[in-house]
Parts: sequence; C-alpha cells; structure tokens
Amino acid sequence: MRLDDEEESTNYEMRSGGGGFGLPIGLAFGRGGIGCGGIIVLAILAMVMGINPLSLIGVATDGSGVQQGPVDTRPGGREAGEKTPIESTSLKILGSTERVWSKIFAASGGRYDPTILAFYPGNTQSGCGAAQSAAGPFYCPTDKRIYLDTSFFDELATRFGAPGDFAQAYVIAHEVGHHIQNLEGTLGQVHQQQARLSEGQSNALQVKVELQADCYAGVWAANTQGILEPGDIEEGLRAAAAVGDDTLQKASQGVVVPEGFTHGSAADRQKWLKKGLDSGDPRVCDTFGRG
Repeated sequence: MRLDDEEESTNYEMRSGGGGFGLPIGLAFGRGGIGCGGIIVLAILAMVMGINPLSLIGVATDGSGVQQGPVDTRPGGREAGEKTPIESTSLKILGSTERVWSKIFAASGGRYDPTILAFYPGNTQSGCGAAQSAAGPFYCPTDKRIYLDTSFFDELATRFGAPGDFAQAYVIAHEVGHHIQNLEGTLGQVHQQQARLSEGQSNALQVKVELQADCYAGVWAANTQGILEPGDIEEGLRAAAAVGDDTLQKASQGVVVPEGFTHGSAADRQKWLKKGLDSGDPRVCDTFGRG
C-alpha cells in the first residue's frame, strides 16, 4: 500500500494496558448471547477479529473503567504519545476510512461520526467489558471504539499465514464496518433479535453481521485513491480466508462444525469482501437479504 501521503487519524487513544491476558470467566454463552458452542469455539473466537463477544451479551455495558484520552505512559520505555510504525500505519488506514466514509455518508445527505481507535497492550477495559489481546481486535458499540493490540498483526502473519499491510488494513476496515453498522442501527437490531433466538439461529445472524462488515471493508478499499498496489487485493482475500470459521475450526479441532460459525466460512468472507471491492457501493452489502 502507498500510505506516505495519507494523513493519520487524530481519533485514537494510547492505553498502558495490564499486561498478559486471561479469558473472562462465567460468560453467558448460549440463548440470548453470542451463541458459542463450547471451549473449542471459544478458543477460535479468542483468535479471530470481530465484535467483542461481551458486547452482544450485555456485560459491563455501562462503560465503567474506560480511560478517556491518551494515557501518560507507554510500555517499553516509550514517551507519552510516541507511536510505533505499526500504530502510525494503523492511524493512516483509519484516516483513510474516515475520508472515504465521510464522502459516502455525505452523498446520501448524512454526516459520518468517526470511531476511535484504542491501542492497548495485553488488556484494558472497554465499554463492553474486558478487552484482551487474546480475543483479537474488536469493536465495542457501547463506547464506539475499536480496540487493537497491534501484536495481533504478528499473529495474522505467522499463525494465520496472512502477512502484508493490506491484510492489516482489512482488519481495521472490517472493524470500521462494524462502526458503520452501529451508526445505521444494525447492531442494536441484531442484539435484540438474538435475545429471542436459539443458539444456532443467533450464530447464523451473527455471521450476517460479520460478512456485512467484510463487504464494507471492501467498499472502503474500492473508494481509496492511489493507495492500493499490485498484490494488495490478494493480501486482503488471503486474510479473509485465514480467519474463516471453517479454517480456524479445522486447525483447532480437525473438523468443521457449520452450526458453530459466528463469522462465516473462508469462501463467504472472501465473497463478501470482493463484492465490496468490485462495486464500491455499500448498497450491495445487504447480507441480511432485505432487498
């Protein structure tokens, strides 16, 4: 990607984090929740990016414990406010999403309210509960923030076999896609529906949420000007396949259990990312089949 001329977003927070991680205990998975299917699937969710499961089961939705604004110190001896190269790249990507979505919203007579990217190492608190690096990047609709431990990008490259700056951009643009869904009211509607559904039905609905966010990521990429390079699209499609539910299930348990899908298969994630890429129009991203 050619990002040298891209301006960094100013909508971010630097958090000191707590170091290390541990999955939350006593999560209310099942009917009315995110509908995870057991410890194996929980481990898969801990590796893949998407909405924080806590945001869908109503844990700590009052936003308590959230630090507002940059913290005073950074780990590793860095000065306050000092950014790593990957943080700088992430903010350039975020800035690009802000410019693209502002134009798309304006074309429909609306105004885009940007999300905030919260960088943290290890763990922190979000408006949706505990934020832990083991769960991967996620968007919290309660405080309208994306939570990112940039060490996930190392995992994406080494464990998932999806290196490259556009693969990283896809991750961020996917989370911004969830923010778009929040602004549109989609996330709130889905949460209400999931409370009345069985575990399998709740999972199926969550897949539609994730695939639409993939499509919105493609819409962003299609509307960027001059930053994509040869091979970037392939990087994004490779990343989409690497975090498909079937890919992760096969790697972790040796078998694929479609009823346990919460993000979509590798093929479906690639399909919807490409739909957005090919059209550049968010109207093609109707994974819910509403018209």
